Amino acid sequence: MKVIDTKLQGVRIIEPSVHGDHRGFFMESYNSAKFREYNMDCVFVQDNHSLSVEKGVIRGLHYQLNPKAQTKLVRAVAGAIYDVVVDIRRNSPTFGQWIGVHLSAENKRQLLVPQGFAHGFCTTEPNTEVLYKVDELYSSEHDRGILWNDPALGIDWPTDQPILSDKDTKHPLLRDADINFE
Repeated sequence: MKVIDTKLQGVRIIEPSVHGDHRGFFMESYNSAKFREYNMDCVFVQDNHSLSVEKGVIRGLHYQLNPKAQTKLVRAVAGAIYDVVVDIRRNSPTFGQWIGVHLSAENKRQLLVPQGFAHGFCTTEPNTEVLYKVDELYSSEHDRGILWNDPALGIDWPTDQPILSDKDTKHPLLRDADINFE
C-alpha cells in the first residue's frame, strides 16, 4: 500500500495494493501490521456504513470530544465522495484549515482522519455507500459538529444544492464550536 501525507499532520491518504484479473479484484482494506509500519497504530472498535441515495448529500462536519474522540478510516465502496477534514486542534499551526480528497469505489483510496479533526463528505454520485472504521465507540454525549458552510472555513463543496439532515443545518460555526483539542 502507498501512504500519502497531507498538509494536515496525521491526516493521510491510503492507496491499497489492488490485485485484479478477469474475475475482478482483491485488496486488503486494512492490515494492522502494515498500518503500524507507517505509525498508524489504531485499534478499531466499530465499523459504520452509510448509504446516500442522492448525489449532493452532505454529512458533517462531525467529531467527538475527548475522552471519546475518534480516529476514522474512511472509504467509499459504491459511488464516490468528496471527503473533507478540518483541523480543530486549537494550538495547531493548521487550525481551521481543511483538505478535500476524492474517494471512490473506483480509485479505492481511503482517508485516515485522526482525533482532533472534524470530518464530513459530499456524495458526488447517487447510491454512494461509505464504510468507516473508528477507534472509539459512538457517544451521543460527546457528539459535536461544525456548520458545513462556515464562511471562515470556505470549503469548496462540489454541489450547489446540498441535501442535509436537520441536525447538520444546526451546527455552530467553528469559532463557536465546543472543542477540547489542543
